[in-house]
Amino acid sequence: MKTYLKLLPLTLLILFSSCSTAHKKVPYMVDAETIPTEVLAKVASAADPVISAGDLLNIEVTGSDMVGVSLFNKGKYVALDGTITQSNANNTLSSGSPEKSTLYYLVDKNGDIEFPIIGKLQVGGLTKSQIVDVVQNAIYPKYIKEKPAVDVRLMNFRVTVLGAVKSPGVIESKTERMNFLEAIASAGDLDIKGQRENIMLIRTNENGQREIHRLNLNDKEILLSPYFNLQQNDIIYVQPNESAAHAAWQLNPVVNATITIVGGISSILALVVGIANLVK
Repeated sequence: MKTYLKLLPLTLLILFSSCSTAHKKVPYMVDAETIPTEVLAKVASAADPVISAGDLLNIEVTGSDMVGVSLFNKGKYVALDGTITQSNANNTLSSGSPEKSTLYYLVDKNGDIEFPIIGKLQVGGLTKSQIVDVVQNAIYPKYIKEKPAVDVRLMNFRVTVLGAVKSPGVIESKTERMNFLEAIASAGDLDIKGQRENIMLIRTNENGQREIHRLNLNDKEILLSPYFNLQQNDIIYVQPNESAAHAAWQLNPVVNATITIVGGISSILALVVGIANLVK
């Protein structure tokens, strides 16, 4: 009995230490308020996404001569009376319903799009502002007398969040922007059994090569990470922590049954010994 009493303080110390360690792994960005304001101010804001194969672009060309620039807008046509419409009167199905076709430009595997009148334009590896210059230079002054305004939008900015989060899936952004915390929040936040200090980020760079980076949600330095702002098609994987892994581990059914039987026999023997001691 005295031996047990001597071990009790050590046992309690180990127990509380374990709880303290586990508690430190739960909060996000611990001591973030200690990062100097001037350091945070130097962190680069989200840059324009770099366009790659598989992206969908909406490109709209406008100018004072709307009839002239309408030829360079996908899906827009000039009617006989000079008005601009969204569909050609002859572009209908036999049923009379408008033919369904996307107004977006799909970037092919070579990084090209098929642009009205002009033909193929190389846009892969460019930012939106660079594509604006490419389109303007292709149209003006060869086809129109005034430099047009060009609006480029990425229509399929999305990231994927998998693993130990509450709502894994594909998350889309209409603003062409998303940071790491926004993606995690959109996935319903991490499950309590998610590993916060070793989250995997898989990114395909502009050369088509995959990169893998590790991020620590517990660390305040994540706010300064060059990977805090996400790019389209990024994949975030939150792996389960040790407790979740242990819970998922299963013994061989035969071994499990043997342990159950042995445990039952041990319980019976303990009961017999207890009764015997009472009889004495």
